[in-house]
Amino acid sequence: MSDEEARIGAYDALRTAIAQRHADLPGRLQQVAEFVLDHPTDVAFGTVAEVAGRTGVQPSAIVRFARAVGFNGFTEMQQVFRSRLVAGVAPSYKARLARMTRDEASVLGRRPRAVLERFVRDAHSALDTLSQSVPERDLDAAVALLGQARDIYLLGLGGSYPVAAHLAYVLRKLGRRVVLLDGIGGGIGEQAHAATAEDALIAVSFRSYYPDTVRLFPELVARGVPAIAITDSLLSPIAAGARLVFEIPDMPEAAMRTMVAPLCLVQALAIGLDLAGD
Repeated sequence: MSDEEARIGAYDALRTAIAQRHADLPGRLQQVAEFVLDHPTDVAFGTVAEVAGRTGVQPSAIVRFARAVGFNGFTEMQQVFRSRLVAGVAPSYKARLARMTRDEASVLGRRPRAVLERFVRDAHSALDTLSQSVPERDLDAAVALLGQARDIYLLGLGGSYPVAAHLAYVLRKLGRRVVLLDGIGGGIGEQAHAATAEDALIAVSFRSYYPDTVRLFPELVARGVPAIAITDSLLSPIAAGARLVFEIPDMPEAAMRTMVAPLCLVQALAIGLDLAGD
């Protein structure tokens, strides 16, 4: 294993451990865990006081959190986040958010061309992040899981619906059996009633998570349906119980979110599945 692979592996292992321990942490430390997972670049470069201020807790809580996840203190934990940047893992969207805030008053709603250019830049950033952050082993595992499925159930509602609908279109064109859980023509629960462990589920949801997605996902997982989650955080309500989680961080403002990255990801899964069947 190369040094770069080791650094990325240590970072990924820490994030997984934090997500797994989140529910058992005290309230303040849960708050720290959520910030740490959502803002890794701030953790890598910030002081204890700066991270505490952004998180809304006392500096002592940051130190307690670091110890709770197995480190002697904040500095030791911080080194894992810094190593992740050295290894070339995509940075956070801090710069994009700052630019959006700066440009909103002067651009949004006044200069359509400028708005278009900003969305194009954001799309490029999202695709760069996707390319750098998705492990090949996870793509291979997802394709293998889908290849064994009798039917592929797709769950993406609200702002995520275009991703699920596009994936349904591509998979059907490729001759796969697909059930798009959209709730049209009846209850969404009825559409999913036939799903079993012989099938597979791909769920797509980003903040603010759509209520029906949050409700139905654990029900299907509890019935043994193997699930792939495409979401924005390891603490997402559709991450727990998923066989694989593809994490795509994006703009917290739903109106500003670009769906370019999740659309690219599901296309890759669909075409990869078709190629694997050849």
